[in-house]
Amino acid sequence: MKSVYFLALATCLATPAFSDAAGDRLAGIAHFFENARVLAGPNIVDCKLSKGTQTKCFAITVKAEPKDYTPGPWCPTSITDGPDKSGVWLEGGAVLDVDGDFITNLPTLYGDDTWQLFDPATGKVRVTDSKAACKAAARPDVDPAYNNYCVECLPEYMPEDASITYVIPLAPQRTWFTNRAQPAGVANNGVRLDGPAPVDAILAAHTIAPFDDCGGHVNTHVGYHYHIATDCLKVAQIRENHAGQIGIAMDGFGIFTHLLADGTAPDDLDKCNGHEAATLGYHYHAGAAGSNAILSCLRAETGCALEDGSQTCDATVRPPRP
Repeated sequence: MKSVYFLALATCLATPAFSDAAGDRLAGIAHFFENARVLAGPNIVDCKLSKGTQTKCFAITVKAEPKDYTPGPWCPTSITDGPDKSGVWLEGGAVLDVDGDFITNLPTLYGDDTWQLFDPATGKVRVTDSKAACKAAARPDVDPAYNNYCVECLPEYMPEDASITYVIPLAPQRTWFTNRAQPAGVANNGVRLDGPAPVDAILAAHTIAPFDDCGGHVNTHVGYHYHIATDCLKVAQIRENHAGQIGIAMDGFGIFTHLLADGTAPDDLDKCNGHEAATLGYHYHAGAAGSNAILSCLRAETGCALEDGSQTCDATVRPPRP
């Protein structure tokens, strides 16, 4: 019965046409986010989408804290640490453990002897160990004092009342161009599904900013968020030989697992990782873990991810860069 419910929910969320009553829509959305730390909503609000369309959206305010696991670890503290004490990094389409061996092998991996993230005398890894260090090392122009550091920002660096309000169109409004996926959407546990991580900028400063095994890390702007979609996101199988829904994109279309129920990848995806299905309509599939792109773009006008839940969504206004 549960799988049938999720099929109906996925059809509701992934298809432009909605015929059910507003109360039923909100009940379905609330059920989808039942494992999220919801502070307010969902409720229906007026919104202005990224190309100026004025429409109805649902708004839901959540804390970026998964209920079923504790985020981390990220950086190893010693070159003797194994994968159980560290996170992961993406290189060449692969997901690599950021353990002690990875740290010592960085000069070979990147062909650059400048890499030196640990003290040769003690084997201790240089890790950002305060909120100030995190902010200095995690910004786009890395403070030179934190070159050759493993960058680790902890959830406790966020204010206790930090939250994000997602305002997402109930009926996706297709557009002729594709939107940047920043953020891509929100997972069913309330954690942000982000756009590609700025790997080149991170590496240019000889830093590594690992993700935990669930594909997430923290910055002091949005808190804990994902750059990789993994099995940490629990889903229900919605029907044979398709996939489970893990999130909702900022344009209102559903985001499903990378692989189909039979373990194969869809072979008819467009450049935004989306396709049409007979019963689901248009929807996306998350990119492979090593791709650094849960979604690379979005096909419809986007709503808003607001740090101040009292704001009205006007997605034509670009938020300031963190």
